[in-house]
Amino acid sequence: MSILQEIASKTKARVAKSKTTLPLAQLIKLAEQTKQPPSFKAALKQPNLSFICEVKKASPSKGVIAPDFKPLDIAKTYEQVGARAISVLTEPFYFQGADAYLKEIAEHVKIPLLRKDFIVDEYMIYEAKVLGASAILLIVSLLDQTALTRYLNVAHDIGLDVLVEVHSEAEAELALQVPTRIIGVNHRNLSDFTMDMTLSEKIKKQVPAGCVFVAESGLHTGADIHAMRVIGADAVLIGESFMRHPDKAAKMAELKGESS
Repeated sequence: MSILQEIASKTKARVAKSKTTLPLAQLIKLAEQTKQPPSFKAALKQPNLSFICEVKKASPSKGVIAPDFKPLDIAKTYEQVGARAISVLTEPFYFQGADAYLKEIAEHVKIPLLRKDFIVDEYMIYEAKVLGASAILLIVSLLDQTALTRYLNVAHDIGLDVLVEVHSEAEAELALQVPTRIIGVNHRNLSDFTMDMTLSEKIKKQVPAGCVFVAESGLHTGADIHAMRVIGADAVLIGESFMRHPDKAAKMAELKGESS
């Protein structure tokens, strides 16, 4: 079993437990009563490259990234240094995330939030809305086309944007056969953690003009960001580089090519 399948299995068990506490019908009612969040897609479509900065304590490939982890402080800093959106990990076992982090951050920042998790049940989509997210992540390698389409439609129906994540040209083809409005290319293969930094350039050629393009993983330097600008990416998602840097304003300036 790959790490991705392990995470999916644990996530299904997590959702089953949540349903015993708060049944789906009640959760849907709560989602309907939750105010409309700011648009994730509109934030990424602003002029110049948009930065989605990630609140992440740990990962399966790197272990604990931020031992002194204060999610709300980190999120507020991201907003101050010019992030256009924030990605918040809510997966608890492998990334040491929590739903509570997303909820608290949503109460204190104004920019859109992406719920970064491994969505394997539509329950998690309604949950994301209630927690204050503007968008969810759907990972193509975890879902068949029927589930991908259904989850996209559920999210769009309740006013959430969707970052559809792919790890290969074949997955990008599948993603573009469904109503994908935002596509994310993860340079890291989630099954074996190998990196392919050429993926964004290859896949960008497949993506129609109206679809927002996000490059993810392995972006650490101003040169990396410049390369994504050159291929025409709308946004970059940066986690580890920010989480490891003590001065996030300085890191942002460096990545934007503004540091002296």
